[in-house]
Amino acid sequence: MTTTRLVVNVAAFQAAWFGAIGGAAAGRAWLGPAAAALLVAGHLCVAARPARELAILLLVGLVGSAWDSLLVVLGLIEYRGAAPASGVAPYWIASLWIAFATTLNVSLRWLRGRRWLALPLGAVAGPCAYAAGESLGALRLLDPPAALLAQSVGFAVLLPLSTWLAARCTADEPAESRRA
Repeated sequence: MTTTRLVVNVAAFQAAWFGAIGGAAAGRAWLGPAAAALLVAGHLCVAARPARELAILLLVGLVGSAWDSLLVVLGLIEYRGAAPASGVAPYWIASLWIAFATTLNVSLRWLRGRRWLALPLGAVAGPCAYAAGESLGALRLLDPPAALLAQSVGFAVLLPLSTWLAARCTADEPAESRRA
C-alpha cells in the first residue's frame, strides 16, 4: 500500500466527516451522504474486491447506525437533520459510518490483530469525534457525561469489532493483491 493511498484515504474520510457534520449543522444534511457517496465510489474503484469491500461498508454502516440509534432511544444524543423514524439516527450518521468503514482496509489496516490497541483508541477517539460534532452544531449531547461515557464504551467495542469484520471479509486475499 502506497503512502499516497493512505494519505488520500485519510483526507477523503476527513472531507466526508466535515461534509456530514458541517452539512447537518448548517441544515444541509444531504451534504454528508453526498460526500460519503463520492468517497465510497472512489474507494470501490480501487478496491481489489469491490463486492467484499461494499459488504464491509454496509455491515459497519448498519452496526454503527444501530449504535447511534440506541443512543437516541436512550435519550443521550439528539441529532440535527432528518431521521427515517423516531428513535433512529439520521441518514447522515449512517453515511458517516459507511465513510468510516472505507478506512478499515486502508489507513486503519494497521489496527488488525491489535485489539488491545484498538480498544483504548476507540474509547478516546469516539467521544472526541462526538464532542467535536456537538461543538460544530451537528448534534447535542443531552447528558454530556453519560453520553461521552457511553460513546467511550461503545467505541472501545466498535473499533476492534470493525477492524475484525474488515479483516474477516478479506481474510483469504493474498496480501500483495489487496489494493483497498
